[in-house]
Amino acid sequence: MAASIAIDRRPTAAEFAHAAAAAIPSEVSTRPLLGIVGVVIGAGLVTLTARMLSLGLADLKGHVGIGFDQGAWLDSAYNASLMFIGPFSVYLGGLLGPRRILLFAAGVFTVSCAFLPHIHSYSLLVTMLIVAGLTSGTFYPLTLTFALRNIPFRFLPFTIALYATFVDGAVNIAPSLYGWYRDHFSWHWMFWNSALIAPVMMLCIYFGIPRAPARKKDGPVPSFAGFLYLSAGLALMFTAIQQGQRIDWWRSGVFNALFWCGAFFTLCALIRRLRGPNPLVALPYLWKWNTVLLGALLFWFRFTLTGTIILIPESLAIHGFEADQIGPAVIWSALPLLLVAFTAALMLLRKLDPRLLMAVGFTCTALAAYLNAEYTTAWSAANYYRTELLTGVGQAFSFIGLVGCIVLQGVFSGGLTKPQWILTFSAMFHTIRLFGGTAGAIYMGHFLAEREKLHSNLLGLHVTRGSWITDANLHALAGGVYAKSFGAAEAGARAAALIGARLRLQAYALSLNDGFLLVAWSCVLGLILTALLRNSPLNYAELSRLQPVKETQS
Repeated sequence: MAASIAIDRRPTAAEFAHAAAAAIPSEVSTRPLLGIVGVVIGAGLVTLTARMLSLGLADLKGHVGIGFDQGAWLDSAYNASLMFIGPFSVYLGGLLGPRRILLFAAGVFTVSCAFLPHIHSYSLLVTMLIVAGLTSGTFYPLTLTFALRNIPFRFLPFTIALYATFVDGAVNIAPSLYGWYRDHFSWHWMFWNSALIAPVMMLCIYFGIPRAPARKKDGPVPSFAGFLYLSAGLALMFTAIQQGQRIDWWRSGVFNALFWCGAFFTLCALIRRLRGPNPLVALPYLWKWNTVLLGALLFWFRFTLTGTIILIPESLAIHGFEADQIGPAVIWSALPLLLVAFTAALMLLRKLDPRLLMAVGFTCTALAAYLNAEYTTAWSAANYYRTELLTGVGQAFSFIGLVGCIVLQGVFSGGLTKPQWILTFSAMFHTIRLFGGTAGAIYMGHFLAEREKLHSNLLGLHVTRGSWITDANLHALAGGVYAKSFGAAEAGARAAALIGARLRLQAYALSLNDGFLLVAWSCVLGLILTALLRNSPLNYAELSRLQPVKETQS
């Protein structure tokens, strides 16, 4: 009877997690520090390049001699390529091995960035940006796969800390770095900066990550067409969303063509996957409670970054500030990153639940956004120093807690026991990261535009001729500009224009306050999703004790 009970008993989550961790292939690097530096440089480099491109887009358009509409496609060319290569990296990584793909991609990316500033042809520039996006897009999904399958568990918390420092720091330091390059050298360094960093990443990966074993040729052949359909579909829909605000969404034939073609390709990929399972794709593996919630949390975390990426720069740009003048306000959120990140890593090694780190991080970010909602048109960069310091602490804690939960989910769900599982796992989070960042930026831009219209209308109701306040302001302004005007009529027209400019400025300031409040409420939603996460049966202290046993056995 006891034997039958023992046979029928299902393993608990903790027992399954220990068995999954013990079954991980022993391809651990003999130089883990080099491997750690290599993978986190790759993750930070693609973020820094994308941010530099958005900051230097005006200089790049002037260099080529193109207008606003043509220039808008430059950013889409790079980011859509990142989206395309994300799912396709699963195919390439499973077929050729992540190490080989990363080294080749980093080499091509280096050459592309070195030659991009010398291109004067618009079509050639778009082509080279696509090449740069396709190559650097492999860094995110494949470096996460590398980190989980090759770095000893006892180093994982510090890997996560460095990962957060490089990725989050790249976003916040980019304005100051680009402004410094442009003032002291030239705008060309927005690309040459990446061309110098990528070879360092290649050296770290070459010496710090071991060669993967040869792929077994038995079993079904991976489907090239399925990955191509999915990657093309996501890239087309991504481009449609990124260009939607500019081309007026569903009223545009270009938007409809991009979106519905992308949806058709994605549907073809899904039907092909259901009719013939692909050995490199494990979609049922992703259908887990924590995996779905962590995907939603990553999406919302990317939206909370719009406070630093969009709202604060826009609030200073309306005064005509350049990147080097906006940079001091944003860089304060990067100052505590390293200290906070390693403090969080030590706390993870002391059995701290990463969900608590996320909760603390979202709370700090919400509080900083709420304080920034007191913004007025008189604010300068110095007014953001304290709140951005709090934002930096919040973003660091929430990002490290989020990545820490993602890593634990990949381990205890058995994702590391099969290469196709962890490759699918990494590609999914790469796709969500890109869609979350772009969707957040697009929605925030749309939100600000709509709120500005509302506030302009509400404020305009109180600015009417005949009102003694309005007439007094018009007479005062007309008297001030009369000396430089051709008569009283022109002075009155200029005074009315100044009143309108004041009205628009105040309406935009109020819309920015609404944007900060929206970020604060999105952090509240992040707290709710964090509370819904299930506790992991493993923590980093237990993982660090598992790894030496496995190394001794191997």
